[in-house]
Amino acid sequence: MTSAETLFDEMKRYVRWSEADPAALRALGVLARPHFRPIADRFYERIREHDDAHAVFRDDAQIERLKVALVRWMERLCTGPHDGSYFVERAKIGLVHVRIGLPQRYMFTAMSVLRLSLEGIADGHPGAPSMRLALGRILDLELAIMLETYRDDFIARLQRIERHEKQQLEQALARSEHRYVHAVELAGAMVVGLDADGQIVLFNREAERVTGRARDEAFGWSFVELFLPEEDRAAGHARLAAVAADPTAQQAWECEIVTRSGRRRSVALRLSHGAEDDVVVFAVGSDVTDERALQQRMMQTEKLAAIGTLAAGLAHEIRNPLNGALLHVTFLDRALARQGASRDALDAVNLVGDEIRRLSALVKDFLVFARPSTPTLAPLSLRTIAERIVGLLEADARAARASFVSDLGTASPIVDGDAAKLEQALLNLVKNALEAVAETPGGRVVVRLRRRPRHALLEVEDDGPGLTSTEAPIFDPFFSTKPQGTGLGLAIVHRIVTDHRGSIDVESAPGRTVFRISLPISNEDGS
Repeated sequence: MTSAETLFDEMKRYVRWSEADPAALRALGVLARPHFRPIADRFYERIREHDDAHAVFRDDAQIERLKVALVRWMERLCTGPHDGSYFVERAKIGLVHVRIGLPQRYMFTAMSVLRLSLEGIADGHPGAPSMRLALGRILDLELAIMLETYRDDFIARLQRIERHEKQQLEQALARSEHRYVHAVELAGAMVVGLDADGQIVLFNREAERVTGRARDEAFGWSFVELFLPEEDRAAGHARLAAVAADPTAQQAWECEIVTRSGRRRSVALRLSHGAEDDVVVFAVGSDVTDERALQQRMMQTEKLAAIGTLAAGLAHEIRNPLNGALLHVTFLDRALARQGASRDALDAVNLVGDEIRRLSALVKDFLVFARPSTPTLAPLSLRTIAERIVGLLEADARAARASFVSDLGTASPIVDGDAAKLEQALLNLVKNALEAVAETPGGRVVVRLRRRPRHALLEVEDDGPGLTSTEAPIFDPFFSTKPQGTGLGLAIVHRIVTDHRGSIDVESAPGRTVFRISLPISNEDGS
């Protein structure tokens, strides 16, 4: 077997690697080093624009770690040494790309992005020709090393399929052809077949789409161990075993599965005992994640509409009497003051006035909630809105003794929205976050903006105590965790977001709460 050192030497000889190339790359590194981080930022912003590439990443924290790794990668690219250890290190990076499922075509396009960025830095320098030659050779070597890892993974897949097919090759091929063409592939449902051990022996295209895993990746693996969250696996094994043991069994099963990229999806499955020798349990169903989310949004909208109608009538009937009462209390306060009334009497009148004013503010919120105006939509920059709110509330953050972090990334996504209403929604969320950390000196509030392939994501995060319960109906009108809260702030935020065809959700645990607004990107977006 050829050693890693010998293989790498062969590759270098093929691209005409010379003794002058390391020096040229080091010179390029001196010029390019200040640009490494901006290059990494642009590189991953480009990835956010492509569904297949973006889907392999779990979250922003992972992308931030990968940016740091890309800077290290460029540093080693320029400084070397380009020896056997360099080959081994680059091969490990290729294995990571295979493991997370990054499509192979992005190796070439990504290398082109980096090549153009680094060549642009070299342009104009006296040593630019030698730098460009050395850069071209080392990037060709990088591609060759990474493609070796994809080849090895492909061979491993083929070997796994061969081991699976050796047992009953001819019968399995005949049954599979009939099963996939006539029953499985043409069905618009996710179809999975399991053997007596719960291992996957049948996996159709819809199952591939929902899970993000190819058929040959799923064959021979336990369905429960491959797709179910760890906390649900024991119950999943028990459910499948019960169906496998009973020839008449049929069960409805709605569960969460974990896709290849680490995201969770809700699937509604129908389990039944299999009639085939090698398929003991059939699981047939569909991805209902978007359907469930839509149902929840519709229920919330209907609930808000019903309560809004009630609130409008109630607010109208209460507002005029309150104004009259407040006017007479003001007259009474002045009269008592002129007559030299006792401090207790004056305090009592002031208390009544304060409570009437609080009720008036509540009625005002009622009317805002109950009579929402149709948003006036126009292309606008979410970055501009976020910057405006951050600047507006910096003084409030200082008063709360909290650190206020603006993490708006490098993109400037454009959405079709009503600037005033979106500012109101973000203002409410940030104020809530500042109030949540006010009791803990040194608290932290983060306003975060990120671009997704078709949506913009606006997050408000705080490290306060969190919600009392993740099941609490926080977007329902009149539900509040604050002693003096009206319970209308988040209901108004929810209405504004849904009026913009967006969605809002919350993730909360002690020490970390994140409100997340997702809005569709405008067709005029050019970021």
